[in-house]
Amino acid sequence: MDIEVIDRKSEGVERRLKVSVSASLVADAKERATKRVAGQVRLPGFRPGKAPAGVVKKKFADEIQAEALESLMRDAYQSVLESEKLEPVTQPHAHDVKFEEGQPLTFELHCEVKPVIELARLSGFKVKRNSNVVTDQMVTDQIGELRDQRATWTPVEEKPREGDMVTVQLAVADATGVIPEGKEYRIVLGSGQAIAAIEEVVMELAPGGSIERPVKWPDDFPDPEQAGKSKQVRVALSDVKRKALPALDDVLARELGDFDSLDALTKGVREDLEAQALREADAAVRTSLVDEIIGANQFDVPPTWVRELVSHYAEAYRIPPEEQEKFATEFRSMAERQVRRDLILETIATREKLAAEEKDVDAKVAEMAAKRGADAGQVYSALQKAGRLREIERGITEDRVFEFLLAQNSVEQA
Repeated sequence: MDIEVIDRKSEGVERRLKVSVSASLVADAKERATKRVAGQVRLPGFRPGKAPAGVVKKKFADEIQAEALESLMRDAYQSVLESEKLEPVTQPHAHDVKFEEGQPLTFELHCEVKPVIELARLSGFKVKRNSNVVTDQMVTDQIGELRDQRATWTPVEEKPREGDMVTVQLAVADATGVIPEGKEYRIVLGSGQAIAAIEEVVMELAPGGSIERPVKWPDDFPDPEQAGKSKQVRVALSDVKRKALPALDDVLARELGDFDSLDALTKGVREDLEAQALREADAAVRTSLVDEIIGANQFDVPPTWVRELVSHYAEAYRIPPEEQEKFATEFRSMAERQVRRDLILETIATREKLAAEEKDVDAKVAEMAAKRGADAGQVYSALQKAGRLREIERGITEDRVFEFLLAQNSVEQA
């Protein structure tokens, strides 16, 4: 055979194939490359395309060699994919290339292939569903947060207390004991924005006052170089503002939304919390069910996909370059689970013909538009512009897959 695989090594989804291209095919490729180069170059004393092949080969040996090699590698790659029935999920790489005069071309092709996912067991699992009860206290706390968002801050001319917002100039001595010029910070006392010892110093001051004294950093401070150490600090208090909450009444309810009264607001908040609790319970059931399926159906995943997902999250979380290696180590197992989950859902959707189609996406968009009282075409255009149609399609597919799985498995109330 002109192109053949003479050795194969497999490890998980990784493939290493030693490929040989016959010397005759190599010679043909070099001849074609020579003719093409000869037809393009101009040599003194010869009309275009009429230079002797021997002269062209000698003068443009590197160009001919490179073109022939590229052509042979491309053809060999396509031939190997077909003969070995490979579905690469990453760009293959060639290693240990040997391309010598009069000899066959040999190289080792490395690639990762799409894993074979059997999913022999999808039923017979038992998962628990948590009872996420919405209490009166949860409703009260949520209304308190909404009320807090409407709070106003009023300047006061007195020493601050916990809950006040202060503006301070803070400076900490360096390793030599020198205190530099202070930096301005806005802090809500008691919120954990500053260490407790510094907040205590701030609460000794009245607006316009300043103080300098040693402050001990907590023993459990995240930076071990500073934990438990005492440093000289200078604090100057510029101003103090105190929070004033709006009255908890019907007026506040109307300001917070389409509510006629405080009772209507309370009812709406409870309904929202109950809907959220339902979504969280559903998500937890899905997570447990996927974990059961992963445990019962082992398969390899492409390492490149895992690395790409880790990289994506590192970018999304804006992880600094110097911390990315540590982040990758800590996040890798989570990323691998995510890849496994996606492959399982994709496999089931394909096997059971559950994947969403264009008409399903159109129907979902129309439903969304109806709830908003908006034009479906405009909503579709906005979602398309925002790149969210694929997200909707994936959501429909996943809902169908989980509906299929839940019908075959048991969900017990915890």
